[in-house]
Amino acid sequence: MNKGIVKFYNESKGFGFIKDQASEKEYFVHASGLVDEINENDEVTFDLQEGKKGLNAVNVKLA
Repeated sequence: MNKGIVKFYNESKGFGFIKDQASEKEYFVHASGLVDEINENDEVTFDLQEGKKGLNAVNVKLA
């Protein structure tokens, strides 16, 4: 389980990016990978799963 901050999330389009606190990498997140509703600057925990264009954040929950 990774920890990060929601850097950007567009609710109407259903996607955004989460910045990992440990590695500083940013990961794509899609609405289908959310457990809780998220907003920009929320602290979250997440898992990573291989997607079409690299690693995606999944099982995203508010920390």
